[in-house]
Amino acid sequence: MTSFVKMASQNKMFVVGSCIFLTVVVTAVFASKIAPYPYDQINVLNTLKPPGEGHLLGTDQYGRDIYSRLLYGSQIAIRIGIMVVVIEVTLGVALGLMAGYYGGRVDTFLSFMTDVTWALPPIVLSLAIVTALGPSLNNVVISTAIISWPGIARMVRAKTQSIKNMSYVEAARALGESDVSIMFRYILPNTLGIVIVLTTLSLPGAILSTTGLSFLGLGSQPPDPDWGVILSEGMNYIGVAPWISIFPGIALIWTAMGFNLMGEGLRDILDPRLRT
Repeated sequence: MTSFVKMASQNKMFVVGSCIFLTVVVTAVFASKIAPYPYDQINVLNTLKPPGEGHLLGTDQYGRDIYSRLLYGSQIAIRIGIMVVVIEVTLGVALGLMAGYYGGRVDTFLSFMTDVTWALPPIVLSLAIVTALGPSLNNVVISTAIISWPGIARMVRAKTQSIKNMSYVEAARALGESDVSIMFRYILPNTLGIVIVLTTLSLPGAILSTTGLSFLGLGSQPPDPDWGVILSEGMNYIGVAPWISIFPGIALIWTAMGFNLMGEGLRDILDPRLRT
């Protein structure tokens, strides 16, 4: 643990990414305390007010404070990102373990499913799933998770194939341990490093995907302060009130950059080959 902390503190990308990540998390946790106004408070006397005194980032077409809506929107972004990643990691790890451990027909079938999922354009597949299930934030989570698991499954499968013939795994098999026990007691712990890195790198993609679907009107619905909803509404006023769209875009870039830098830093720290 001490060596990890030392290496982490020396990795500039990880440090910078972690600081950005913490700003987003703190903002999401304390949004109700930080925000000067409720996210849905309408003031028709202050519509399309530019950034300035009283409204740090200006107001939208209904007089709602953009700064407050962005703060509350960070809660949606983090919550949805975590939900998507939990589902895709669970699917990816479980299917990757089975494909790598059993091989044969199981591996062939799961690899085929992975290839089919990867062959389809992600946004098209997401749109098809959400359209079939109906527009809602939960359905956006499901569709995003369904198209995101193959990458994790492939990496876990490859790692499992390299571990399953190790002597300690053979010894556990000879002692009569079940396949499930071997996979979760001996193989899974050795894949956690790569799973953690992939999880960190998957979060910004999950947030961007769900935000994109909300932008298209398939995810969160007004007056929710989802960044995609704010961007979508701001497009109608881009000529007279560009701040409505600019600041949610900056928030998305900031969040994605933080997670990506932290993930890249974790990869450097946990992968011995990259360290050498």
